[in-house]
Amino acid sequence: MTDLFGMTLSQLQQLCAAEGMPKFAAKQIADWLYAKRIDSIDAMTNLSLKARSRLAEIAYIGRHSPVQCQVSNDGTKKYLFEVPHTPGQYVETVYIPDGDRATLCVSCQMGCKMGCRFCVTGQQGFHGHLLTSDILNQIFSIPESQHLTNIVYMGMGEPMDNLDNILQSTEVLTSPWGLAWSPKRITVSSVGIIPQLRRFIEESGCHLAISLHNPFADERLQIMPMQKAYPIADVIALLKRYDWSGQRRISFEYTMFKGLNDTPRHAAELVRLLRGLPCRINLIRFHASPDTPFRTVATATMEQFRDNLLAHGITCTIRASRGEDIMAACGLLAGQQQAHGSSQES
Repeated sequence: MTDLFGMTLSQLQQLCAAEGMPKFAAKQIADWLYAKRIDSIDAMTNLSLKARSRLAEIAYIGRHSPVQCQVSNDGTKKYLFEVPHTPGQYVETVYIPDGDRATLCVSCQMGCKMGCRFCVTGQQGFHGHLLTSDILNQIFSIPESQHLTNIVYMGMGEPMDNLDNILQSTEVLTSPWGLAWSPKRITVSSVGIIPQLRRFIEESGCHLAISLHNPFADERLQIMPMQKAYPIADVIALLKRYDWSGQRRISFEYTMFKGLNDTPRHAAELVRLLRGLPCRINLIRFHASPDTPFRTVATATMEQFRDNLLAHGITCTIRASRGEDIMAACGLLAGQQQAHGSSQES
């Protein structure tokens, strides 16, 4: 059977044509799925009974609620979703309220192939891609769904390694027949897989965030194996071919590790590497996790590093740490059901 949820308007039009339904029925179905957010074909009341009966025979709406919710002391919530087409696999989604902003950090894969040494998700290995419906379900099926202001593809997995489903999901989010969001409300991250990165830049209007973490090639390779295939210097060279002077933003994620990438030498190399590229750097505090040799950097060191970059004309901020007590902070998502110590929400 076909999952209607996650389909684009053109895909729905093809489905309707194949089933002898009028072309306008596709727009009606899209409206029910995304604007009205229904989860039952029977609820599509402006379709004929015959059309609804036929749809129910060949299709379904793949919406499902999270199986667990943990709530942090700071208000961050971590939702756990089962992946229906891969029994026994789960992914995590993080809801981050912050004043007038409500950001959702979504996952795109079960585990990850990239193998970054500091990332809990990367330590799991790779267990499969999420479908477009899986990605969108995280957005549509949490209680706070209609209050979201921003979405970041920074959860489990590497977005550029699942690019077709990423682009289809953002098409649903930004198209007039979908949620009609501005692409500027969405940020997609990547370690820098160059062929897919080029395609993303040319086909999407969403913001881009590059996981940098060390400006020196040899040192970056020690913590990020993909540096060997796609050197950060080549990634930056690609980015400099495009115009980033408009509303679309490029940022660099820089997790700081004590004694490894937190020195004035690293700041100077960042300045050299990024010269001429309008961008910002987000400094991220490393959150200690099991089986990693890395240590947290002192706040004063992070502030000195930030000030050094600011003095050289690079916009730089220290990202506030959220949800560390429930393993919801950057690099800590594991997609594992917690048996104890969690808050449940229906």
